[in-house]
Amino acid sequence: MTNINEFIAGWKSHRNVLHDMLTDVTTEQLSYKPWEKGMSLAGLVLHITGAMDMFAKTVQNGVYTPGAKPAAPATIEELKSAVATATEQTEAVLRSLTPEQLAAPIDFFGNSLPGVVLLQNAKDHEIHHKGQLFVYLRLVGIEKLPFFVSKG
Repeated sequence: MTNINEFIAGWKSHRNVLHDMLTDVTTEQLSYKPWEKGMSLAGLVLHITGAMDMFAKTVQNGVYTPGAKPAAPATIEELKSAVATATEQTEAVLRSLTPEQLAAPIDFFGNSLPGVVLLQNAKDHEIHHKGQLFVYLRLVGIEKLPFFVSKG
């Protein structure tokens, strides 16, 4: 990544798809778990959005900054709203990052990594879990799904 704007554009090309993936999800499907100890569909979506926010704030603060645990949404409309809000808030944090913050080493669970590397790990983490969400959606019977990345 040569600058934060390029990173944000790449991240948003994936995050925008997350919004689109929820188009045909119903409130009744939010609690679906493919196995007993797995995350629910809603929980997985909130994990995706919360993790990127945690990584962005960790880079912003220079130390591990755990995210707040969001309330479980009661409806699909609440989940969609939570995703939209989280996306806006995380983008604002990302846009505020300076070149110094991106270059600064951060201790992250025993690894010292520059902020820019943590952000790339965060994007990879989001892509990984978005792939899981594609499987969840197929398992609940949703046939029409977006391409895994948007054009912009």
